[in-house]
Amino acid sequence: MAQAPTLCHFELALSHVDRGINETLSLRTARHPSETAQRVWLRVLAYAWQFCERIEFGPGLSDPDSPDLLATNLVGETTLWMRVGKADPQKVQRAADQNGNAKIAVLFESPERMRTFIDEAKGLTRLGRVELGAADPELVAALAKDEERRSKATITIVGDHFYIEKDGASFDGPIERASIV
Repeated sequence: MAQAPTLCHFELALSHVDRGINETLSLRTARHPSETAQRVWLRVLAYAWQFCERIEFGPGLSDPDSPDLLATNLVGETTLWMRVGKADPQKVQRAADQNGNAKIAVLFESPERMRTFIDEAKGLTRLGRVELGAADPELVAALAKDEERRSKATITIVGDHFYIEKDGASFDGPIERASIV
């Protein structure tokens, strides 16, 4: 019998200084049995990084062709399509083609993985509008260390840098960006 997903609950105070966002968020997401705590935190960081109206978690590892994060407008059109972790360049290009008016973004688990994606994307010509970012792997590992099902944190994003307070401890790390030309 297959294991059921684990429900994770995050209470976040989000401040995205450059975008003028200050929100108190209560997030719930399912952690797939094969998903690591680091990947769950990477999804939470991606949620904070690309926060917008009507953003929600996708089905995650349960449906590998669906985005990890998705936002739609009031008429159901996609406004944000986002992957986290190990994205496939051809699937990201297909998503960009199918969602012409949506913001397309990928947050990688490390700068090395982002560089691998860029190398794999050579020859693909329509990825120039995709926003690419890589989280600091040490930051993600530190946040996921205790593998808690409930977490309370303050996330502040200034420029391309995360500042996080969680359980009385402070963490920070950069968001490295790249683009495909």
